[in-house]
Amino acid sequence: MKKGELNYEDKTSNERTATMLSIAKTLKGYTLHGLDGEIGKVKEFYFDDRHWTVRYLVADTGRWLTDRQVLISPHALGAVNKEERYIAVDLTKEQIENSPPLNSDMPVSRQFEEGYVEYFGWPVYWSGPYAWGHSPYPVRDREKRRESRQGEKAWDPHLRSTHDVSGYHIHATDGEIGHVEDFIIDDETWAIRYLIVDTRNWWPGKKVLVAPQWIERVSWSESKVYVTLPRETIKHSPEYTEESTPTRDYETGLYLHYNRLGYWIDEPAAKEHS
Repeated sequence: MKKGELNYEDKTSNERTATMLSIAKTLKGYTLHGLDGEIGKVKEFYFDDRHWTVRYLVADTGRWLTDRQVLISPHALGAVNKEERYIAVDLTKEQIENSPPLNSDMPVSRQFEEGYVEYFGWPVYWSGPYAWGHSPYPVRDREKRRESRQGEKAWDPHLRSTHDVSGYHIHATDGEIGHVEDFIIDDETWAIRYLIVDTRNWWPGKKVLVAPQWIERVSWSESKVYVTLPRETIKHSPEYTEESTPTRDYETGLYLHYNRLGYWIDEPAAKEHS
């Protein structure tokens, strides 16, 4: 092993046994099964631009609740069933119908979110040391949701749509490399693990993955994402194909290529606090 390279050998015992990764556009159209029937289908996702974590799934309810956005927090989401293409939702249709309304053409404001999470009894995510506030994972245990913690400094979330950010141009340290085609989501933590980058305008036929941790900044006004990686290093990164989601072996090779520690290294320890 060369000097300065990372060694994963002593850290593999702390890895999760399996990844829980899903492609955002693949989840689109999945049926949402509520406690008392079908709610609708997955339309898109809203994520925050600080932790790059999905805060709400946006549901397409068909002819039901047509004049409003139906947002569902990962706190209420169960396992993703890829074989039967559905996601379980721990809510009734009545709960959703009686929730604070948000018009279809309105942005999700902090004021709306405060009323929304209070109605459902969900913990706030914008106050606390972890991606989900006081937990690194969504809190699905209703008793734990009732635990109140005070005194944490809050941060102001800005929500972005996976649909809107698709197509943003990706810039390396020395030039453009492609555009955002899709997102790979960890459906246990609901963190965005990777942006799928289509490099057809620079290197035809290849797609690569870029982790949010490697993003330097995003110019939302110019629809551009700037990463801390040079073009040549990205060019020689492990190629990504959409035939399946990345395996842990692929992820390990990707992080080793960039000489970075994988996001999964410290997760089990963090989970003990959830």
